[in-house]
Amino acid sequence: MSLWAGVLIASGLVYSWKLFGHLVPERFVTSPAVRSLAALVTVSMLAGLVGIQTFSSPEGIVFDARVPALAVAAILFYLRVPFIVVVIAAAAIASLLKLFI
Repeated sequence: MSLWAGVLIASGLVYSWKLFGHLVPERFVTSPAVRSLAALVTVSMLAGLVGIQTFSSPEGIVFDARVPALAVAAILFYLRVPFIVVVIAAAAIASLLKLFI
C-alpha cells in the first residue's frame, strides 16, 4: 500500500467518525456527565501532547531548554497573562537558553 492510499484511508475513517457524531441523539451530548468527561479527556490529551513534545527526543527523555520554557508558560498561565504573551515569553526563554547553553 502506498503512502497516499494510507492517508486517504485514514482520512476517510476520521471523516466517518465525524459523520457518526451527527447521528448521536442530542440527549446523550447534553448530558452533564458526557460534558464533564469530554472536558477531562480534552485536558488529558493536551497534557499528554505537551509532555511528549517537551520531554521526548529520538534519544529518549531529555531535559533541555524546553523544560524551563514550559515552567515559565505554566507560571504565566497561572497569573492569567494573555496567551500571546505566554507564547512569546516561553519562546524567548527557550531560545535564550539554547543560545547560551
